[in-house]
Amino acid sequence: MTTILLIEDDHRIRESIARALAEEGYAVKTEREGMEGLKAAVEEETDLVVLDLGLPDMDGRQVIKLIRAVSEVPVIVATARDDQEEIVRLLDLGADDYVVKPYNAKHLEARIRAVLRRIGGEESAVVTVGGLVIDQDAHEARLDGRLLDLAAKEFDMLAYLATNVGKMISKREILAQVWRLPYGGADKTVDVHLSWLRRKLGETAAEPRYIHTRRGVGVKLVDPTT
Repeated sequence: MTTILLIEDDHRIRESIARALAEEGYAVKTEREGMEGLKAAVEEETDLVVLDLGLPDMDGRQVIKLIRAVSEVPVIVATARDDQEEIVRLLDLGADDYVVKPYNAKHLEARIRAVLRRIGGEESAVVTVGGLVIDQDAHEARLDGRLLDLAAKEFDMLAYLATNVGKMISKREILAQVWRLPYGGADKTVDVHLSWLRRKLGETAAEPRYIHTRRGVGVKLVDPTT
């Protein structure tokens, strides 16, 4: 079981995120202060650290530096600043990824999966759903052996749905994960790309095979062979 260490001083956020990650099958440890979190990160079995930057006893950036001095454990930082210069500084310090507050558990969990996949700590980068084979490293998708000619966002959306096969995903979550728009965006953007993707999969909204939608709820990818 993958073990996540959550270092977060806000009790409400800490409890809700820990509970949501546990429901997704992770073992979750929590700390509210940087020094205790640092100790847990380097002394206990930990697969990934989620680190809030605004801690009561020390700056989260210092925690990243100290972790990196002794450990290669991947770190996802939670920052209130969606500022490119700040993000670059955090990555240069040794962070592997970031989420911008406020974030939801689904958003964070997708980032966790992506980081663990990159370092080889989670599932294969190749996802198979029925006759669909999605190779995230090669950025290729095949349907019944035929290479699909997908635009970048079409592939990213298909890959995200495939890693959540069978789950109904809201358009807002798709915008957050694929377009990196955590505060929402135009649902029409998702609708248009879904239409293009359906056409390339040889299906329509009226006669879906892989992509199923529910008005007002979201989208899911299913295996039509089951």
